[in-house]
Amino acid sequence: MKKPAPSDFPVHELVRERWSPRAFADKPVPQDVLRSIFEAARWAPSSFNEQPWAYIVATKDDKENFEKMLSVLVDFNVQWAKSAPVLALAVAKLAFANNNAPNRNAQYDTGAATALLSVEATAPDLMRKKRARSLRFPRDGNPSPRSPSVTRAIRLLCLRP
Repeated sequence: MKKPAPSDFPVHELVRERWSPRAFADKPVPQDVLRSIFEAARWAPSSFNEQPWAYIVATKDDKENFEKMLSVLVDFNVQWAKSAPVLALAVAKLAFANNNAPNRNAQYDTGAATALLSVEATAPDLMRKKRARSLRFPRDGNPSPRSPSVTRAIRLLCLRP
């Protein structure tokens, strides 16, 4: 489905055609397409080339992990996300790997990676729905450095064929 956005000035077709659906086809996204989408994210610029992002991905054919992914969403988002064939959470490591100093650009860099992922997903017509701050994660006493519970910028991405 194409839903080009009206723009005040000329922008690339991939930008104009990006949109956020709430309805998804009931068919899987091929693995080679998923790999290409996440490869595009890998090419995003980042402070000191840290690449502080990681994506937690669950496909509908992996019922156990798909259900786990749905379980961290607020109820409103579960209603539409449960029909997506792919769910992904973008998480950012908030400290530099070499010295554990705070990486104040980690969230920005993760956003840049997710933006490239979104543009790449538009090319094969795999629109994505992005939601921020609509997740439920318990705060535990000893989270890992990339744990969503210590990450301030988390995005849910739903891809559709």
